Amino acid sequence: MEPIIQIDDKLISADVWQEHFACDISQCAGICCVYGDSGAPLEPAEAEMLEKEYPNFVACMKPEGVRAVEEQGVAVVDFDNELCTPLIANKECAYSCFDKDNVCYCAIERAWSEGKTAFRKPVSCWLYPIRIKQFREITGLNYDRQHLCDAARAKGEKENMPVFRFLREPLIYRFGKAFYEEMEKIYSTNLKP
Repeated sequence: MEPIIQIDDKLISADVWQEHFACDISQCAGICCVYGDSGAPLEPAEAEMLEKEYPNFVACMKPEGVRAVEEQGVAVVDFDNELCTPLIANKECAYSCFDKDNVCYCAIERAWSEGKTAFRKPVSCWLYPIRIKQFREITGLNYDRQHLCDAARAKGEKENMPVFRFLREPLIYRFGKAFYEEMEKIYSTNLKP
């Protein structure tokens, strides 16, 4: 099998079908919102949405996150010249929040689940561990294999959950139902064990 599969103007790593994944936040404690060298990638429309919706989710943020946004803005440009979320002291995302057990969650998504904002969260967060890279006329989708998601891979393997199926909802949100159905078709006809 080829390592890259094309659907329309999208090039997708075969790992998206072949690898297994199911978030296990009880094991990782939301480390993906804390670990990294820059914030979550943003699309320009998402930066505009953050600006518009910020008053609706600011109450769910921790004080350090509010301070980071006040100092840096709702979105920043990182060292790769890409738009992303600001960080608190070069560590966790400014939009992170922690529960009483020190598990990290997204303050934006928390507000969304409470009906306070129309913006759920950046699609790059929702689609993780798939990372999107936009080229001129082509969109690349790659599986980002990080050690911090070892528990998610183990859980996905146990549940026989391919990455793309775990991410069904955000894939449909970002690329449409027909795209997702084509992914299912490819899996069923060519890749299903």
